[in-house]
Amino acid sequence: MESRRVVSDDEVTRAGCRFFLRHGTVDMNGLAEEMCVSRATLYRITHSRDRLLGDVLWRLAERMLAEARRECTATGTDGVLEVTRRFTGRLMAAEPFRRFLTAEPEVAARVLLTSAGGVTERIVAAQHEIFRAAGLPEPTDELAYLYVRIIESALYGELVAGRHADLALAERAAREILRRLSHDPR
Repeated sequence: MESRRVVSDDEVTRAGCRFFLRHGTVDMNGLAEEMCVSRATLYRITHSRDRLLGDVLWRLAERMLAEARRECTATGTDGVLEVTRRFTGRLMAAEPFRRFLTAEPEVAARVLLTSAGGVTERIVAAQHEIFRAAGLPEPTDELAYLYVRIIESALYGELVAGRHADLALAERAAREILRRLSHDPR
């Protein structure tokens, strides 16, 4: 009788994170080999490489976002923007992430900017919570989505449109939206 190794979705995601940090990607053959499971087992658990990449990227981003939130010293709109600056700074400084964007731009765009990887939904939910914690009046998922898309347009400008990232411009646009929402005269 053949023995089968049972692995959980969480174990695969954690192993995927370690693999991604070393290689700037997730190769299903290499990951399966490292985990001593078959590729079929990985796909049975994760359903697709895009979903696994989304889970990996979100897990790593979630840590960076938590650090950015802990280090934030400002409140209100300024606090929201400070968290964004800290988070995007960490993200763009992450060498494995930059390697991934450069080596696999189509996959990165699909995983980061569409529902294929589930990243957008999670970052929008996190942004909604950041708005709520900052005391913004009546933050909505729609506002969080708009805010995230403004920041992403600058972050991933090179990826999707061949444009240089202009986070300062994105921050000015995001500040204006937040100012109007909170009726802040600044």
